[in-house]
Amino acid sequence: MGEVGYTRLTIEAIASRAGVGKQTIYRWWPSKAAVLLDAFLDTPTGEAESLPDTGDLAADLKSVLRATVDEFTDPGFEAPYRAIAVAAADDAELARQFAERLQEPGLAVYARRLRAEQEAGRIDPDVDVRLAVELLLGPVQQRWLNRSGPLTHEFTDQLVDLTLRALEPRRPG
Repeated sequence: MGEVGYTRLTIEAIASRAGVGKQTIYRWWPSKAAVLLDAFLDTPTGEAESLPDTGDLAADLKSVLRATVDEFTDPGFEAPYRAIAVAAADDAELARQFAERLQEPGLAVYARRLRAEQEAGRIDPDVDVRLAVELLLGPVQQRWLNRSGPLTHEFTDQLVDLTLRALEPRRPG
């Protein structure tokens, strides 16, 4: 994909590069986006199974989201991820696979960390942790996918601060 871009990438080119007929590709994948998703998932991205835990949730989240900004602005990551995300908008099965295999595992990592903070009393007990994760990550995804504003470290730092203020335990009275 790197040589021609997603829109000009063809199943024929994928098959040629793999040294197989295009029928072989179609036997395993219904579309070029599905091939790309599998290739993307087969590439090591350094996906963590847990967030860092230095004892400072804000600093840990800022560190991870800064790395996310760096990844989303790296052309080697950005181009295939964007192509998959856009293709998923028109393909329900690809969207399901994209969510199940790529997005959900990452969201679960954040949810585990926020749940641990909640159990320690540092996040309000009434907070829906999954919703809190989406509150934190949704604006990053929206800015990146829609190019609706600059995706910067400063933006994600402010987002972490604002989100954590919203999650603080409520004081009685």
